[in-house]
Amino acid sequence: MLRSLLVILYWTPILTAQVGIGTTAPDPSSALDITATDKGILTPRMTTAQRNSIANPANGLMIYNTDSDEFQYNSNNSSTPAWRALSLISTSATAPGSSLKYSNTDITTNINQASVINLPVFGNSLWNDDTGLYVVSGNQLTITQAGRYEFIINASIANNTATDRNAPEMRLYINGTAAGAYASTGYMRSANNHEQSSLHLREVLELNANDIVTVGIGRAGNSGSVLLRSTGSTTFYVEKKL
Repeated sequence: MLRSLLVILYWTPILTAQVGIGTTAPDPSSALDITATDKGILTPRMTTAQRNSIANPANGLMIYNTDSDEFQYNSNNSSTPAWRALSLISTSATAPGSSLKYSNTDITTNINQASVINLPVFGNSLWNDDTGLYVVSGNQLTITQAGRYEFIINASIANNTATDRNAPEMRLYINGTAAGAYASTGYMRSANNHEQSSLHLREVLELNANDIVTVGIGRAGNSGSVLLRSTGSTTFYVEKKL
């Protein structure tokens, strides 16, 4: 009994003091101070289903979700957990969030041609957060760093020939190969103020370094002339997500 009491008394100061791993002088403000120059901390790794099976997860509990490849923490109480992802900060030269936006100045090119052409949207640079990442040449964009990118393209269009019923469609191209979704519209009639329409495309693509991105647009209906509606009414936006 005396021996057990001595053990308890001996360990009590250690249990109530700061704990240091890799250091004999943990910071006074820390409960746990881990010091290393050649190793990291490995948090519990699990699927979404395994995470959801945790009984009464504490507020602030953190795990690494292998399904979504992200750190997550419980931002709510244990009875109704709300799992949120930690914000991503890239270790590469270009951080997520860097974006570019252009608008058109061309309002004379027929975009309703039999063969797909590049949408003439790179006319006026509204901003470019990183000219080393986003390189514009003519009507194409080179992205110099591999990653995941979100694209938002809005094209305002109008018939240019009386009585035509036209319906061009639009799609992203990577190195000359179509990728992702189509943006299409119904027929525009050159009558009763139905001459105008618009195309809208939002897509997220995984790209390699130095991939060339263009927006292809071409005929999906009749052969009449279609122009971009007015200067600045067609826009191209791209943002690095990861």
